[in-house]
Amino acid sequence: MCKLPYDAVLFDLDGTLTRSEDGILSSLRYALEQMNMPVLSDEELKQFIGPPLRDTFRSLKFNEEQTNEAIQHYTGHYDREGMFRYSIFPHIRPLLATLKKNGAYLAIATSKPISRTVRLFEHYHMLRYFDCVIGEKSNEVQLGKPELVKRALPREYHKAVMVGDRKFDIEGAKANGIDSIGVRYGYSVGNELEKAGATFIIEKPEELLPFLCPGCKPPEGVFLTMEGMDGSGKTTQINKLAQSLIALGYDVVQTREPGGCRISEEIRHLVLTTENLEMSAACEALLYAAARAQHVHQLIRPALEAGKLVLCDRFVDSSIAYQGGGRELGIAEVGQINAFAVGATVPDASVYLSLDHKKALERRKKATKLDRLESEPASFYERTQKAYEKLIQDSPDRFLIVDGDKPADVLSEEILQGVMRRLEAAEGI
Repeated sequence: MCKLPYDAVLFDLDGTLTRSEDGILSSLRYALEQMNMPVLSDEELKQFIGPPLRDTFRSLKFNEEQTNEAIQHYTGHYDREGMFRYSIFPHIRPLLATLKKNGAYLAIATSKPISRTVRLFEHYHMLRYFDCVIGEKSNEVQLGKPELVKRALPREYHKAVMVGDRKFDIEGAKANGIDSIGVRYGYSVGNELEKAGATFIIEKPEELLPFLCPGCKPPEGVFLTMEGMDGSGKTTQINKLAQSLIALGYDVVQTREPGGCRISEEIRHLVLTTENLEMSAACEALLYAAARAQHVHQLIRPALEAGKLVLCDRFVDSSIAYQGGGRELGIAEVGQINAFAVGATVPDASVYLSLDHKKALERRKKATKLDRLESEPASFYERTQKAYEKLIQDSPDRFLIVDGDKPADVLSEEILQGVMRRLEAAEGI
């Protein structure tokens, strides 16, 4: 366990942990439109990210009745839509995981109402990192940042720091006699952090981990794959999963096989083009393994070593299923070829879209022209599907099996929740 410079770390929310701009500004614009007020530019509206909502509308010269009405419009839009436009800043999640693993007390001190903060954090899978979440009880009576920081502090601590992007966070820290880190990547205006007297100033989210966790080993990367029969919906679902994971703050590298880098993409063309119908099964299997070896060497392994989340459309399982099973080269034999290609680089988890091969191929035929592999007879796909089922039987803990026949949106949510359970378990917090 590393020795941390601060055993208690408090965070602001908007502009510090979350990129909140789209959600907050859209709700502000909606409220102003409903009040028949001129809609301000984004730059003008950004100054209102951070202060309590009541102070925002009062600063626009609203009387108390108008302020209450504007708050109702804002919160209605925010609850329906605004909060779902947030994203977690990159590098924040590994920071929180590293702090937590090394014994730090973590808390939130935000001017946002606590009920909405908890709901937001539950949606973005962030609540589990924090020992305490403190926010305003409502938009009616404001405690103010100094009191919020005071309530967020633990009863006992050696040294504490408040991390925030606005002067209010710095002032709250000073009022409680603790250090402050002003983050410039948020929504501060001009040099307000310097004027407020921030103890330290950080320019980028990635600078926080080495600052708050010096000498600590950052979390390792995670390797996820998506598998299934051609036509099962993999491309649609992997794109949606990547977007969701990025919004949740993961540093995602999305790739595919065969392909992912120049040499492997060239091999992909050789393997899949209908101009090479004479290609033997053994040649095909070796080319897939060659493309994979380059892909692992050039992209996958470096990304994992850098702590990224690699999300790959197909990997070794596809070769074992399609060439080992479909081409009848043998599951063990194709596995041995690929063991040499990938070495110790294996998926931490694999999503399998379960869909009968006949239905999957019918879907595929309706999408685009079939490639060389997709033009094989039904017996080929039956053998491929059985090989996948054998792989799942042999490695049940690695596979997350989902019903590919469900509606796309329902399937996307099921995949995301299943993947998040795997990722949270892997963090070991």
